[in-house]
Amino acid sequence: MQDPQPDFQPLAGAPETLAPGLRRIVAPNASPMTYRGTNTYLVGRRGLAVIDPGPMLEAHLDAILAAVTLGQRITHILVTHAHLDHSPLARPLSEATGAPVLAFGDAASGRSEAMQALAESGMVGGGEGVDAGFAPDQCLADGARVAGDGWQLEALHTPGHFGNHLSFAWDDMLFSGDVVMGWASSLVSPPDGDLTAFMTSLSRLAERRWSRFHPGHGAPVDAPAERLSDLRDHRLMREAQILSALGSGASDATSLAARIYTDTPAALLPAATRNVLAHLLDLQASGRARVLTALSEKAMFEVT
Repeated sequence: MQDPQPDFQPLAGAPETLAPGLRRIVAPNASPMTYRGTNTYLVGRRGLAVIDPGPMLEAHLDAILAAVTLGQRITHILVTHAHLDHSPLARPLSEATGAPVLAFGDAASGRSEAMQALAESGMVGGGEGVDAGFAPDQCLADGARVAGDGWQLEALHTPGHFGNHLSFAWDDMLFSGDVVMGWASSLVSPPDGDLTAFMTSLSRLAERRWSRFHPGHGAPVDAPAERLSDLRDHRLMREAQILSALGSGASDATSLAARIYTDTPAALLPAATRNVLAHLLDLQASGRARVLTALSEKAMFEVT
């Protein structure tokens, strides 16, 4: 598989200045799902906001604390969503600095009624990489503003990749977490992921004019409007492929993923299968497909 961002080669643990009052530290958790690792952002000049402290790695905690120079202190810890590569270090960092942890809510917050019903039924698994014990000190509602020493961030509820996902607007820039990345499209894995909500979040972000996105993984996105359009078109393309395949007969997510994601490495096929399941559930919700068996990862679907 070709490297999507070959020029993005950050040194894990080393703070890098991206703009005045903005630094990035990449965690040492590179993988097929996290790319080079999780991006942790430090916003501010004296009183600092940390966005996405990252995974439970002592080396990364040490790197964040070492980036706090003389005259600086961490005053806020913001979390985009409760996945294990983004949120676990929030509590140790809070204990080390006294700064509160702010997020939309716990790991189950922000789910649609349909996804909550799936989670409670147990018929559709998931929860890949969920930080189930995550709980913020303060919950941020959609549109809430968090102000610090010379900076202000606006919380935007952008579910789809995860129910409690927040993006944070900083003037005309956006910390987009995992809802918009440049190196790959987002995993949407029910019941924590919700394709209907994901498409709504893309449309909502497209209503504003942005200069740059700073994502949870990978390099900055310097053409946000184009990237949002590309992500929407990509999902519509996948939807068309799934409907076309179902036109040949009923099938399940695993079989459909194998037929459609022909260039995807084997290690990423389980994630692709979860994306297909998300599409099937979205098609069912809109009346364009129906499930023929008990709802599960192996459920059979057909077009209506």
